[in-house]
Amino acid sequence: MALQESIKSLARHYAADIVQTRRHLHAHPELSFQERNTARFVADQLRAIGIQPQEGVADTGLVALIEGRKGTESAGNRVIALRADMDALPIHEANNVPYKSTVEGVMHACGHDAHTASLLGVARILNVLRDEFDGTVKLVFQPGEEKAPGGASLMIKEGVLENPTPVSMIGQHVAPNIPVGKIGFREGMYMASTDELYLTVRGKGGHAAMPDSLVDPVLIASHIIVALQQIISRNRPPASPSVLSFGRFIADGVTNVIPNEVTIQGTFRCMNEEWRAEGKKRMVKLAEGIAEAMGGSCEFTIVNGYPYLKNHPELTRRVRAQAVEYMGQENVVDLDLWMAGEDFAFYSQVVDSCFYRLGTRNEERGIISGVHTPTFDIDEASLETGAGLMSWLAVRELAAMTS
Repeated sequence: MALQESIKSLARHYAADIVQTRRHLHAHPELSFQERNTARFVADQLRAIGIQPQEGVADTGLVALIEGRKGTESAGNRVIALRADMDALPIHEANNVPYKSTVEGVMHACGHDAHTASLLGVARILNVLRDEFDGTVKLVFQPGEEKAPGGASLMIKEGVLENPTPVSMIGQHVAPNIPVGKIGFREGMYMASTDELYLTVRGKGGHAAMPDSLVDPVLIASHIIVALQQIISRNRPPASPSVLSFGRFIADGVTNVIPNEVTIQGTFRCMNEEWRAEGKKRMVKLAEGIAEAMGGSCEFTIVNGYPYLKNHPELTRRVRAQAVEYMGQENVVDLDLWMAGEDFAFYSQVVDSCFYRLGTRNEERGIISGVHTPTFDIDEASLETGAGLMSWLAVRELAAMTS
């Protein structure tokens, strides 16, 4: 296909620029909702190729349009959105590379630098090919994916899915478990909702040798943690994946002193919004009931996080086939369910969406660390694939909207 070859040629042509863009972003990371320099950099890159972005969406987000000029009637009704996130994590980088983070304690440890660089590569490619496709490509550069309430939710509130309204939306995410040169897809349920749980269990502390005169919050809290697991094992619909984990339990006493209160923090994750709501209600009721029955009290606070991410089956099936066209069957793999969270899920609850994984692993070069670790890095050869493939998927999806 002539258009596919043009895209691949341009992806090769711009590959070095995309790598340099990624390295600049990696060296200058910014935390969630603080991406002001990143946003200015992205805006300057877009303006340099003649694209005027809309800045200040959700404060530090940007939106830009690339309008095809091939000229088919009703092309204005065909719109696809492509998303990249821009924020970094509060992690001290341990890599010894020329583009190592210059900001103490802040690092692009989840690949958002690669996502942003790839989407800027898409902008370059499709800007050159405006005369070769119909419809509009909406580029969404989003802040705050790593921090609640999620930049996606704020951008939706500020109209990112309006004027023009996309028919579908595509996002990609680096995958350090998939070899560079390959990508992965999954239809339907893919990533979990993420809610934060905060419990304060109160009793009456005192000398550990006099338990009969106390209301032991440590014992109460222990019963609550064990009992809450039955919410998963006995109340959850068997076909609905769920995870309930507690990572923080603080009882600030000593060997012979029982404290007045215990604090607990955990996470609840699932892939069914109805069960998500029901499960949280059951947890609160059970925890409060146990505490009261044992003579204490439990304050149970839930911070609602991201919904579960669902890949629209028909869209994902079609996009996967288009990826096979671009990369070959041997380089497209199937994904398992993943109980991590991603705020792209907010888009997937509103518009037909597909979120796929871009392989970045290279064992020969020692690029094997997982996301959210101090040694995370990518094989930068993935950036040519990331920009080229997303460009191809965008134009192919716009064409599919005509049929």
